[in-house]
Amino acid sequence: MTTVTVSEPAAGSADELSVWPASTTRLPHGGLAVGGVPLTEIADRFDTPAYVLDEGEVRARCRTYRDAFPEAEVLYAAKAFLSRAMVHWVAEEGLGLDVCSAGELELAVTAGFPPERILLHGNAKSPRDIETALRLGVGRIVIDGPSEIARLAAAVGPGGHQKVLVRVVPGISAGGHEKIRTGTDGQKFGLSLTDGSAQHAITRILGQPQLELVGLHCHIGSQITEVKPYLTAVRRVVGLMARIRDAHGVTLPELDMGGGHGIAYCPGEPALDLTALAGRLRAELVESCAGAGLAVPRLAIEPGRAIVGPAGVALYRVLAVKRTGERVFVAVDGGMSDNPRPALYGVRCAPRLIGRTSAAAPCTATVVGRHCEAGDVLAADVELPGDVHPGDLLAVPVAGAYQLSMASGYNLVGRPPVVAVDHGAARLLVRRETLDDFRRRDIGD
Repeated sequence: MTTVTVSEPAAGSADELSVWPASTTRLPHGGLAVGGVPLTEIADRFDTPAYVLDEGEVRARCRTYRDAFPEAEVLYAAKAFLSRAMVHWVAEEGLGLDVCSAGELELAVTAGFPPERILLHGNAKSPRDIETALRLGVGRIVIDGPSEIARLAAAVGPGGHQKVLVRVVPGISAGGHEKIRTGTDGQKFGLSLTDGSAQHAITRILGQPQLELVGLHCHIGSQITEVKPYLTAVRRVVGLMARIRDAHGVTLPELDMGGGHGIAYCPGEPALDLTALAGRLRAELVESCAGAGLAVPRLAIEPGRAIVGPAGVALYRVLAVKRTGERVFVAVDGGMSDNPRPALYGVRCAPRLIGRTSAAAPCTATVVGRHCEAGDVLAADVELPGDVHPGDLLAVPVAGAYQLSMASGYNLVGRPPVVAVDHGAARLLVRRETLDDFRRRDIGD
């Protein structure tokens, strides 16, 4: 099997374009096109800041996952980015959906996604989340804590039925930053294997006739670039499945190993080898189950960032350039309101000047946002042409995940639009948030 990573370089590109969508092409005078559409044209037509999303790249990454995991259920993690168009692309490419709220769930179902192919989870589901999931007929609900068991059973009612999984914490530290590591004890997600809380919750669920325990769920973190933590998690979770069989006579048919598949944000950074993950994960699951005398459960995975992240590009206009001593600050018309991840957990990105060529020597610059926070930094210590000036257009690749979904209304600048590109055409998926939107919500005196 050919080795494929979840962050493939654009065909024929230099390393500097390795993290851009595969459709990215060079144009004269320093321009770039994505999906056959010049990025300068998008900036002129839709203004900046703006998100550009390559539909072909999203679909290709969905197919890559389906091909790598032909026997597994692949659920797109909607929290990374969700829109009606994204719902349609995911459905048409044969993936399921993983949602975390009534809002994500309702958007998906009203856009036509089959509710039975949706999984709902979250560490603190609201009554509305649960009511909506039951009303719409969501396929599975992941129980994250002991208090959810009675609440969910009561909401289902004595004559009802709901398939559930239990999220377990295997005691594994994995992920690119401490704020996105979810496989260790002592954080808010899941039920621990080490202190017995997972086993106790499972016993309680099995005592609720309206809840059908169909499997276990395990998500150990995000931005994981090595296969080994997943293999360790599989061994530990299969061990729990064997103990459930021995204690209760129940063989669980499903195992959801979550997502967290790491991608490269800058050229040269590591990314998770998807082909290696698929082969070794399956082999470990088969071997662990054989050792425990268990039938091999159906595997599920939940990629989000790895599908949509590399398909996105963010466009900004330079508003100001400030030279302070040896520091050069390049301020753009967006910032932490449309990309909070650098401030939250240190994500690095690689902004690039587009739309003109420059013969100036490069300078080391810090690209900052327009917001009233010293931490509003998009990219520190990056190389830009020394003559960068107001009005220049900067493009930032790998901007498809956790940007619009985490965007805020800080300073009332408004969230950017999302523009889809494909085969030379651009269309608006999500319009720009305007001052009128803020006014309509502000109804007090």
